[in-house]
Amino acid sequence: MSSGDFSLGDFVQRALPLAILGLALIGAPLLIFEPEGLPRMRALSKELAQVKAENVELTRDVAHLRAEVLDLKDNPTAVERIARGKLGLVRKSEVVFQFGKGR
Repeated sequence: MSSGDFSLGDFVQRALPLAILGLALIGAPLLIFEPEGLPRMRALSKELAQVKAENVELTRDVAHLRAEVLDLKDNPTAVERIARGKLGLVRKSEVVFQFGKGR
């Protein structure tokens, strides 16, 4: 073979990288801008931010509830307050007067 001969191996060695580059230049924008690409990523990022904000709020709620549980365990006055306010209970020594609606 002389230096002027063109073999299939030389063609593949030169054409394959160019073909891969061409495919990447065409395929990458298509993958980015298709509905499952960049728009989907933006929507998921927005959803992630909302979930993080909700987690912060829920963490605050959990901390508040834990404090309330500790208060109920250690403070009989807190238990009485809930029994009176939410359950409508009264002590045995108390008298309850109920008035009807005025006409």
